[in-house]
Amino acid sequence: MSDNRQWAREAIRIIEADFQRSADTHLIPLPLPGFPGIELYFKDESSHPTGSLKHRLARSLFLYALCNGWLKPGAPVIEASSGSTAISEAYFARMLGLPFIAVMPATTSKEKIAQIAFYGGQSHLVDDPTQIYAESERLAREHDGHFIDQFTYAERATDWRANNNIAESIFQQMRYEQHPCPAWLISSPGTGGTTATLGRYVRYRQHCTRVLCADAERSVFFDFYQTGDASLRLDHGSRIEGIGRPRVEASFLPKVIDAMVKVPDALSLAAMHYLAQRLGRHVGGSSGTNLIGALTAAQQMKAAGESGSIVAILCDGGERYADTYYDQAWLKAQGYELEGLIAAVAASAEKGEALPASVLRANI
Repeated sequence: MSDNRQWAREAIRIIEADFQRSADTHLIPLPLPGFPGIELYFKDESSHPTGSLKHRLARSLFLYALCNGWLKPGAPVIEASSGSTAISEAYFARMLGLPFIAVMPATTSKEKIAQIAFYGGQSHLVDDPTQIYAESERLAREHDGHFIDQFTYAERATDWRANNNIAESIFQQMRYEQHPCPAWLISSPGTGGTTATLGRYVRYRQHCTRVLCADAERSVFFDFYQTGDASLRLDHGSRIEGIGRPRVEASFLPKVIDAMVKVPDALSLAAMHYLAQRLGRHVGGSSGTNLIGALTAAQQMKAAGESGSIVAILCDGGERYADTYYDQAWLKAQGYELEGLIAAVAASAEKGEALPASVLRANI
């Protein structure tokens, strides 16, 4: 057996051992008084060792790269990211003794940059978010490293049939609930890998569960879902860190999605603050986006006279956004006035009132 093959074999053992030491993430019920007969749960991915949903993806990407022979001892791993995936990948790179470089927008939160550094990674910041891909490729060439490329490989690196993917975990945890088979699963798209896993799994297991994808304001995914135009581009990045993309990514698979909503950033942040109040702890902006998706699905179920359960993803904790989304001065400087929108989210969750139709785009 070659030295590289032996090294990869040991690297896979190390990652698998880490997985065996990890517990599953929690499923948290969030009562919706405005929707009797409809139960909402949040799959709390913030309880992973690196604090976000991306921990699952990073593990899968490293195993995929190792099994494909793409990683080698001492060679750096490079990733294009808005932060959370890079944090998780820095964790696994350190575990394997590999240098790690995260290529991220210059607007990435200081907390995320600090966490990458904690795990021994470097942050390479670019002013133009649309250039993170090209810059990652350049660094990989110059340093004889590997660009792990979450946006291309997310959907194929994850075993969507089983192997404790997020969909299997949700259905296992729902077994003893009143409505064990969810009517809807809600996820926002970063790479598109999670919605691909959810959509494939429910089809493979022959569940009637539908998948709703809640997109960010400055993102092309919703418009691609509606038009099928893969050439869509934006000249700016998303303001909800971790989700939304300026181009259509290879891992985003619209045919496994049953519905989409496009959520204005201000409404996502308002829902984030409301959810934080209900849970008694801070959550990230994308969790607010997913709450809006869940409320949209609940409205649809209520109108159809349906009862059942909804499971949404709580993507990460809010500690990473203390200086941005949870800072009133920052919100004011960005032009966000959230008080009225927080009240609208509360009225929807607690009284069943419709969300502001004038700002929410939906295809459901």
